[in-house]
Amino acid sequence: MTGTSNAWRRKSAAEVDPVEETTTEVDRAETAEPTRRRWVTFVAWGGLLGILGLLGFGLVRTQQGPVGVGTKAPEFILNTFDGDQVNTADLLGKVVVVNFWASWCKPCEQEALELELAHQLYKNEGVQFLGVDYVDTEAGALAYLDRFDISYPNGPDLGTRVSQAFRMRGVPETYIVGPDGRISAVQIGPYTSVDQIVAHIEQAKGQ
Repeated sequence: MTGTSNAWRRKSAAEVDPVEETTTEVDRAETAEPTRRRWVTFVAWGGLLGILGLLGFGLVRTQQGPVGVGTKAPEFILNTFDGDQVNTADLLGKVVVVNFWASWCKPCEQEALELELAHQLYKNEGVQFLGVDYVDTEAGALAYLDRFDISYPNGPDLGTRVSQAFRMRGVPETYIVGPDGRISAVQIGPYTSVDQIVAHIEQAKGQ
């Protein structure tokens, strides 16, 4: 009798009730599911808060208005349409004319020829013109540059990083940076004459 009882106990221990095993797995799954849902909710809220933070930061920067005269000009790297790269950090000691424009911008057309003429006047005098193309298509930008025969370096504002750094509000806008790296003049809207551009450059050269 004892041998039979021991054999029965060994058999019972070795065998696992399929229903009991399935129930245990379901219990584990039900326990894990709320944890997964909490993590998904946490990640979703974290992403949303991050986006709202970036939007709020951008709004605050925009409400501050463009960077002003006397402030240090933001440094940036311009990847030009010609395949070159211009780092404004390397231009310290020169006057730099930073013009924001777009091919779809009608007021930009009013100053395009004047900017190119001013560039021709100063290209051998240590004055660097840079055109920053804002939210545009490459085809449209290249057609614009060809139409106005613009020869100074121009490139796209990738990710609008440059315009955000300058807290630009619209095109055209032009910033004249003195040899000391500080903004000497800001032109909101198009220049109306070459003389106006020359006056701003000469003012910057005196810094």
